[in-house]
Amino acid sequence: MTVPRHDPGFARILVTGFEPFGGSPVNPSMLVARALAALRWPAAAVAACVLPVVGGAGAGSARRRLDGAIDAHRPHAVLLLGEACSRGAVSIERVAFNAREYPIADNAGAVARAMPVAEGAPDSHAAALPVDDLLAAVRAHGIAAECSSDAGRFLCNEVMFHVLERRARNGTPAFAGFIHLPQLPEQHALRPVDARPMPLDEMVDAMRAIVGRVAGLCVRFAQK
Repeated sequence: MTVPRHDPGFARILVTGFEPFGGSPVNPSMLVARALAALRWPAAAVAACVLPVVGGAGAGSARRRLDGAIDAHRPHAVLLLGEACSRGAVSIERVAFNAREYPIADNAGAVARAMPVAEGAPDSHAAALPVDDLLAAVRAHGIAAECSSDAGRFLCNEVMFHVLERRARNGTPAFAGFIHLPQLPEQHALRPVDARPMPLDEMVDAMRAIVGRVAGLCVRFAQK
């Protein structure tokens, strides 16, 4: 379906995931983002973008690709997804920190220690999403969900802070935040952890509930 780019009756939503990292052959966030973009939505145009697990702001970085996707799609909302193998529930992040601290190398072989995401920016930004409402929407489907106040200091936190700092500077996108997903059962079989894995279809159902709520917010925002 071709959606008029500025039709106020449609929400433009960008969903991002990350490429595989840490030796895993797959990343659930990438699969879920693509699955959401492939669905038919009654009042939303949903686009997917897969981000490289590369920090910083240079060519080939997650931030550079994210900026390109935002500029191309001009979304009302950006929903960033990432994997948290130590968590057994869909985790909606409340806050991003202006800090990069990853002693384990990213996919470009780089590490970061005690570095800011953006010089001169605030120490943190709150998610621009109705976190409690989205949490309730996921739980209403019988899917394990939780709120989190710590997105870590790796690429997940970095891109969350970046898009929220961008929003603070120019007012767009209207809504933005980050959701962590558990690992898949096939990942759990290769690297068992205490946290329960989650099947892909369950993750997609959780994110369908979130995208549906966010789409309603975007339509009301666009019609103002």
